[in-house]
Amino acid sequence: MTQTPTAQTPAQGKARAQFTVPAQHPMVALLGSGDALLRVIEKAFPAADIHVRGNEISAVGDAREVALIQRLFDEMMLVLRTGQPMTEDAVERSIAMLRASENGTSDGQETPAEVLTQNILSSRGRTIRPKTLNQKRYVDAIDKHTIVFGIGPAGTGKTYLAMAKAVQALQSKQVNRIILTRPAVEAGERLGFLPGTLYEKIDPYLRPLYDALHDMLDPDSIPRLMAAGTIEVAPLAYMRGRAMPVFTNVLTPDGWRPIGDLEVGDLVIGSNGEPTPVLGVYPQGEKDVYRVTAQDGSWTLACGEHLWTVRTRDDKRRDKPWRVLETQEMIGNLRAGHYRRYELPMLTAPVCLPEQEVPMDPYALGLLLGDGCLTGSTTPSFATEDPELAVALESALPGVRLRHKGGPDYVLNRIKAPGDVVTLENPVTRVLRELDLLRTRSHTKFVPDAYLHNSAEVRLAVLQGLLDSDGGPVTQKDRTCRIQYATTSIMLRDDVIALVQSLGGVAYTRRRPAEGRKPGLAKGREVTYRHDAHIIDIRLPKGIEPFRLARKRDKYLAAGGGGRPMRFIDSIEPAGREETVCIQVAAEDSLYVTTDYLLTHNTLNDAFIILDEAQNTSPEQMKMFLTRLGFDSKIVITGDVTQVDLPSGTKSGLRQVQDILEGVDDVHFARLSSQDVVRHKLVGRIVDAYEKYDSQNGTENGGHKGGRTKRK
Repeated sequence: MTQTPTAQTPAQGKARAQFTVPAQHPMVALLGSGDALLRVIEKAFPAADIHVRGNEISAVGDAREVALIQRLFDEMMLVLRTGQPMTEDAVERSIAMLRASENGTSDGQETPAEVLTQNILSSRGRTIRPKTLNQKRYVDAIDKHTIVFGIGPAGTGKTYLAMAKAVQALQSKQVNRIILTRPAVEAGERLGFLPGTLYEKIDPYLRPLYDALHDMLDPDSIPRLMAAGTIEVAPLAYMRGRAMPVFTNVLTPDGWRPIGDLEVGDLVIGSNGEPTPVLGVYPQGEKDVYRVTAQDGSWTLACGEHLWTVRTRDDKRRDKPWRVLETQEMIGNLRAGHYRRYELPMLTAPVCLPEQEVPMDPYALGLLLGDGCLTGSTTPSFATEDPELAVALESALPGVRLRHKGGPDYVLNRIKAPGDVVTLENPVTRVLRELDLLRTRSHTKFVPDAYLHNSAEVRLAVLQGLLDSDGGPVTQKDRTCRIQYATTSIMLRDDVIALVQSLGGVAYTRRRPAEGRKPGLAKGREVTYRHDAHIIDIRLPKGIEPFRLARKRDKYLAAGGGGRPMRFIDSIEPAGREETVCIQVAAEDSLYVTTDYLLTHNTLNDAFIILDEAQNTSPEQMKMFLTRLGFDSKIVITGDVTQVDLPSGTKSGLRQVQDILEGVDDVHFARLSSQDVVRHKLVGRIVDAYEKYDSQNGTENGGHKGGRTKRK
């Protein structure tokens, strides 16, 4: 939008501003159908005269008001350029934000356009985004902090936005599961007095969470995710001991399953990579547990009496068998001189998973994930200085020809057959869309699950493609050869590590920050680094060939190959008290595969946990819930302290926790108000009316013994 400078009219003491809307933007989008948006603006600025002629808008009035109108139209144009329509509600909220910034009641760091265009999740044809400044700050706080309290009146989007962030985290593989819970105080938690099955009893209290899930996920996928334990919905009374080692993921031939779901006769993967049956499941109750971490960053939880199969350097040198020690026996005894004392067992063979069909050759997929351009804005392309890789890629992609553009650049063109029409889709583009890889960039690429959870041959082929394109052997004097791989994608980093571990290898990762790095060179010009690089050092067992590219393969073999991957216990630290469970398997060594492909028990899952209606928790319940936080998990707690429904004499745990945790590092309290209500406008006015009534009558909302508002 072009503007003429604001002109002052001395005689009238008024200012004038004129805006010209670019021809490509229809005025109806800016002013609304039937000038509905314009009427909202005119109502908000009654002292200013706003006139529209063609694609020009002029405003005359008080200088401050005219300046605000000018800023408002600028913000509206920024929103419209993103393809998002403006609504009457969005205009009203934009005006409120601008006035708050003008009056100094807001720091003005975020503009209305930034608030209204921040997308959280796109699902089923609609986009979920914050609608107010406080909502945006609430969402940002969830990204930045481990525990976030969303406190505010009904209708402010506390739970809905938290749910959207949870689904986003699950889909981007930041967490492995979502746990949703709320107290069922309306039944006094004595649900046995209600008719029906357990689920029929608790359904009324969990319905809002189910409804939000159906808004954000394909309804057909929700039962499958819940059956697999990926999404769990339960009342708080049934969550004691949940999100703890009892729900550790254990690898089975059908994928990962929580250890608490296993039954006698189920199959899990043993240390030889083969399935082994479960012989017994034994709940162990609540125990002190410890975080046992290996030097490659993998870790698990175990109680002090848990048995570990380990060996020391002396054991190995003297050809002694592996010994069995308790966790508590190793505490304080983890070092012997300058080296780690206890070695952990590794997979003796790659994990054996059922083979499933995939839409693209796994080696070709690995090459494209490494050096392919998959943005979708152009025909897929590939960049390599090794013609051998270009030939291999072309032979692995039927119906595609690699056209050499010059230098390292190749274009993946569809081979046209007689009678083909121009509009036929490139087969590579079609497969990339099917795998959700289309439009990914270097920092957002990932390995699809169909390849991660496949046969050892498929997993190795993907890894070989990745290493042939973006990895390489690193020779070391008097040592076997290690492998190094680099990527800017966090998801791809984790997927490569998973591939390596599933094949019996180990991987160490470190981050190389983009900030401060010397720019690289591309065709003689400097190119700055925009994303941090993740460097992975890999060791694979003998017999696993990491490269197909001749020059890398020959260098790797000449250096003696990869040697023997090893894991050592690096630290054992207290991790609180947890509900534990033990399973017995038929394997001779009693070992089975858990998260990070560790051969041990009770790894706590990464989880996104939401506690809704938290004002109806007791202080004891709140403490219990917060202390169930696991490593690499996130908790969002939502509630409205003005609508406490606890029995008389019970204090709200949400009210008390603010006094206890306010100011604690990595805990954030996000407070929303009636201005953030996104339901019917009347809801916000009702909230304000109640607050005014309570203030005039000297009542602290929910402050009496039972929690309900009561006039003193």
